[in-house]
Amino acid sequence: MHSPTTTSPADTAAPGLNWARNHRYAAARLHRPRSVEELQELVARTGRLRALGTRHCFNDVADSPGDLVTLEALPTRVDVDAAAGRVRVSAGTSYGVLAQRLHDAGWALRTMASLPHISVGGAVATATHGSGDRTQNLAADVRALELVGADAALRRTERGEAGFAGSVVALGALGVVTALELDVVPTYEVRQDVYSGLSFDAFTQNLDAVTSAAHSVSVYTTWVGEDTAQVWLKTRLADSADAPAELFGARRASEPLHPLPEVDVLNATEQLGVPGPWHERLPHFRFSFQPSNGEELQAEYLVERAHALTAIAELRRLGPSIAPLLHMCEVRTVAADDLWLSSSYERDAVAFHFTFQQRQPEVLAALARVEDALLPLGARPHWGKLFAAGATTLAGLYPRFADTRALVARHDPDGKFANAFTDRIGLTG
Repeated sequence: MHSPTTTSPADTAAPGLNWARNHRYAAARLHRPRSVEELQELVARTGRLRALGTRHCFNDVADSPGDLVTLEALPTRVDVDAAAGRVRVSAGTSYGVLAQRLHDAGWALRTMASLPHISVGGAVATATHGSGDRTQNLAADVRALELVGADAALRRTERGEAGFAGSVVALGALGVVTALELDVVPTYEVRQDVYSGLSFDAFTQNLDAVTSAAHSVSVYTTWVGEDTAQVWLKTRLADSADAPAELFGARRASEPLHPLPEVDVLNATEQLGVPGPWHERLPHFRFSFQPSNGEELQAEYLVERAHALTAIAELRRLGPSIAPLLHMCEVRTVAADDLWLSSSYERDAVAFHFTFQQRQPEVLAALARVEDALLPLGARPHWGKLFAAGATTLAGLYPRFADTRALVARHDPDGKFANAFTDRIGLTG
């Protein structure tokens, strides 16, 4: 299925701000090529360059000391190969657009992120994920990717090739990804039910049973009090058509809820057990809702499943000091994968996703305390969100970090795609 879209003229502009408005891009210019050939010409004549996605990162991972390039003016392509069970998609395509076109063709992804507005290329590069005990992150679905490298040549790498596992989650350091091939499965339906009143005692005593209660499970908390705030269960109808009336003492909601009580519930995906297509239930927020600049800051840490209870106890201990800064924290699980810089590399993980108020100095101070508690447990930070850990610490968290650094040095010896972020974490520089 090939679906071109109308493109805007190629131009340049000042890059401006990220989605959360906590980072102003330092790059001199933002380029909008209209074709891969224009992109290759841009890479050839530009000394330092980085790709910019949907700006939904909360740090400088996508910034550049030179120029930035967006793929938003390139044609959108969604080409399904039903016989092979895969789809080839242009990297700048949003998951919302991809999902709708897959569903229309009778296909689906195994998981979605909470916000369907993010681009496929950007989400994959930073190992963004949905949730589920048996569900890997979005990057693990990649079968192949195409990118324009430092020499301006378009190259392709496929699953099984040497270096592929280091090329998928590469933080933009190998070049500008133009297209990806993803695994797909036949389309399916999901029901969503929300519960409130799950006590921390019930949660920790029944952790495995709670996180395996549905295809995707999210537990929301502010880490204070005796109870968690909400539990969201997303159940595939093929697995079960029903949801329990209670979940270890938590009560099923009789009206729709938003994870943040102060936000309009109309933005949230449909609940109350109403069945619907996978792409309209797995995200937390509707694709038809167009998010404005976010009045929030985000951080996320993934801890090995074996250390989950210790991590929960530590965060409850910190609760009184971090709760005044929190909108909410989401706890979910992610299955292990084999991608070198994935936060779930070779281990099942529990993710702790913090949505903070936009008070960055105080948030960074709070994150220092969180990292003091979680990093000794081997917690890996999400690459696109706020964190304080430096190169030495990060290298110790990823067994193949040195291999990824060598891969980047081999493909980009002059550091065309390097930036302050990749230098700071030790991937380049």
